[in-house]
Amino acid sequence: MYKTVVTPRFGDIDGLRHVNNTVLAVWFEQARNPIFRMFTPDLDLSYENWKLIMVRTEFDFLCEMYFGEDVEIRTSIIKIGKSSFTMGHEAWQNGKLKVRGKAVLVHFDFIEKKSLPIPDSIRIQLTEHLIPEVSDNQNKIKSG
Repeated sequence: MYKTVVTPRFGDIDGLRHVNNTVLAVWFEQARNPIFRMFTPDLDLSYENWKLIMVRTEFDFLCEMYFGEDVEIRTSIIKIGKSSFTMGHEAWQNGKLKVRGKAVLVHFDFIEKKSLPIPDSIRIQLTEHLIPEVSDNQNKIKSG
């Protein structure tokens, strides 16, 4: 699991004095940089060198976050497929889970416009951060 600390900026706050929900997409993307480096070590954003494309994101906003307190973004891998993988993100503030999200990324050739199998060397690195997702049904069984 990777951890990234973000300090909310004044401009991240909405009219209700909460961290605006649109900010989480940016924070979660920032937290993906260590995973991006597995595929493109120098983070070269040139068309022919970038190796990932995002195909899905989702967010569950569980509780408000506020200005003045750092937010810890926890990032892990929750599923690895042949050419894609799913990342899990959590935003914690003051020791409480505030936002949970996922992003599905595909190993992609932008010139040929097609997905590629994840190389074994990168698959091994991804596996080091694998924390399989627990479904709501599994949570209910465990709790009860």
